[in-house]
Parts: sequence; structure tokens; C-alpha cells
Amino acid sequence: MSNGDIFVGEIIGTAVLILFGAGVCAAVTLNHSKAKAAGWVAIAFGWGFGVLAGAYTAAPLSGGHLNPAVTLGIAVDTGKWDKVWVYVLGQMVGAMLGAVLCWLAYFAQFQANRDEETALPTLGIFSTAPEIRNPVANLMSEIIATIALVLPILAFGLTKGLGESGTTALIVALLVVGIGLSLGGPTGYAINPARDLGPRIVHSLLPIPNKGTSDWSYAWVPVSGPLIGGALAGLIYNVAF
Repeated sequence: MSNGDIFVGEIIGTAVLILFGAGVCAAVTLNHSKAKAAGWVAIAFGWGFGVLAGAYTAAPLSGGHLNPAVTLGIAVDTGKWDKVWVYVLGQMVGAMLGAVLCWLAYFAQFQANRDEETALPTLGIFSTAPEIRNPVANLMSEIIATIALVLPILAFGLTKGLGESGTTALIVALLVVGIGLSLGGPTGYAINPARDLGPRIVHSLLPIPNKGTSDWSYAWVPVSGPLIGGALAGLIYNVAF
């Protein structure tokens, strides 16, 4: 795969992922949405379907990493680092693009958030936040959840039938749903630095009424936690398999 194919593939695939993921958060959160208050199960499946759509879209061009933690885990395992920067750059651009597309899709609902009496916080549509703010616990939660994502993804490569049948992306999507349902409660399971940082940057820049803070004091957790988890998963896989 050329650097150009990887860059374009990761932009498109990650944009699709974030459009679906931020989109379901907007649908569940914002007033005047038909999915208002649909709940955590809807959010978990929305993100899972986002992974499914994004990975299948990007696969022919880049292999569909869509996540710096996945890219890092693969690099730690294989020792191949030369294209890591291309993947990560594409993922960040794609994450920001997907966040902008979500804002445009729900533009009327965001504008309706002007009413001070019914205004809702909007950062959770774009990025994660912990239920209990404890940096050590929050970091540990992200590390564990990311290992639970990246280690199985690496192990799926041992099952040739998955790749040949094209079902790997489907299995990964179901894995993301499972992580959301089982490990997403403490922090909202970023498990992907680009997924959190890119939309957080967009949230800080967009003219969203009553958007509130972008909570930069917490932003290091959903970036460093998944990167640590991805690296540990690569090490574990390299040693154990």
C-alpha cells in the first residue's frame, strides 16, 4: 500500500466511523431528535456499526486501522514503523472531518440548543468524559479497555478464514459493541486517541450554541490511555503468540 492510499483510506474510514459514532451520541443527547434518550445500548451499537462501515470502506486502501492504538499495537508487534505517521495523520484528519459532518447533520438540533432553559452539554457528543473524575482510575480503565480491543484484533490475524471471508471487520465491530457494553461505563471508552482528540478539537472550534467547555484538563487521558494499552497489547501478542 502506498502512503497516499493509506492516508486517503484512513481519512475516509475514520470520518465514517466518527460520523456514525458522534451521530448516535447526538441522536441520543440533543433535543428534537427522534432518538432522544435511546440510551447506552443504542450508543454502543452505533459506535460498533461505525467501526463496521468505516473499516469496510477503508480496507481496500489502507487495511482500515482507524485507530492510532491499533496502528501502534501492530507496529510494536511487527517492528514496522515506517508508515505509522501516515496512518495516524490520516486518522486525525478523518476524525476531525467526521465530527464536522456530524455537526452539519444535526445542525438544526445544535442551533435549537440556544435556549438557555433547555440547553444541553454538547462535549459528550464529540468526546469522552469520566463518570468519576479520578485520573489514575480513568487512565487504567482506558488502558484495560484498549488492550481488550487491540489484543483480539492482533489475534484475529491468526485465523486465516476471517480475512479470506471478509468477516474480520464484522467481528471487530461486535468486539467494539461488547467493550462499550461491558467496559464503557467508567469513561465512555475512547479506546482510540484520534476518536477523542480530533472531535474535541472540532468541538472547541465550531460555533455551537451553549457548547460549554471542551475539558482540555481531561483530554490527555483518552489519548495516553489507549496508546499505552495499544503498545502493551502489541508486546503481549509478540511474547505470547
